[in-house]
Amino acid sequence: MANNYFQFKQFTIYQDQCAMKVSTDAAVLGALAHQSQPNNILDIGCGTGVIALMLAQRFKKAQIKALEIDAKAFIQADQNIKTSPWSDRVNIEQGSFQDFSKSEIGKFELIVSNPPYYTNHNKSKNDQRNLALHNDQLPFGDLIKGVIRLLDPQKGQFWVILPPNQMKELEKIAVFFNLSPEKFYALKDRSSTKILRHIKSYSFNKSSVKDPITICIKDENFNYTPEYKSLLKDFLMIF
Repeated sequence: MANNYFQFKQFTIYQDQCAMKVSTDAAVLGALAHQSQPNNILDIGCGTGVIALMLAQRFKKAQIKALEIDAKAFIQADQNIKTSPWSDRVNIEQGSFQDFSKSEIGKFELIVSNPPYYTNHNKSKNDQRNLALHNDQLPFGDLIKGVIRLLDPQKGQFWVILPPNQMKELEKIAVFFNLSPEKFYALKDRSSTKILRHIKSYSFNKSSVKDPITICIKDENFNYTPEYKSLLKDFLMIF
């Protein structure tokens, strides 16, 4: 059974009401996503609020908006944010990203998302978990259309983490709407294992992406690698 909370160095995430618990995916995205000096940040589908709070810790002057569609997750993320050191800079809203992207008038210099990516198959009987894992409510097309409405056209960066095949699907849509990939990372458990996730940033700047920078969580002796420790040393208690 998962713990009711996950303790970070500077904040605590309670997660018993959320379908998606604190994960490696969220921690890696929260530590990697960046833009030079973002004033306004948006976290799409914030879940527990962990990525929004990691970004609040990293970017001292940024105002951060977190969006969550699930009612229970929204309430829990709201409490996590209120008890954090950055409650004055992080605001959360409940609702769909489609509605939010149509009504929000501001632009964001940094947008992040750890989105649901399963298509409509192999669903469980848990509706909350299905909402968190399956992209029925937020197809990649709707995600990208909303991002291009909200992303700052000059210096905006959209960061997302997905399995490799799903990233290819999203990138086709992104490129169609004139978003170009910039930064590119590949996450592996060990150097000898397959790629687990791709982490990419997209912007309106025309650019060409080279081979990914590979991040291995552990070495072949199953010890955490120096690069993984360095990435998460400001956040995780074990480092």
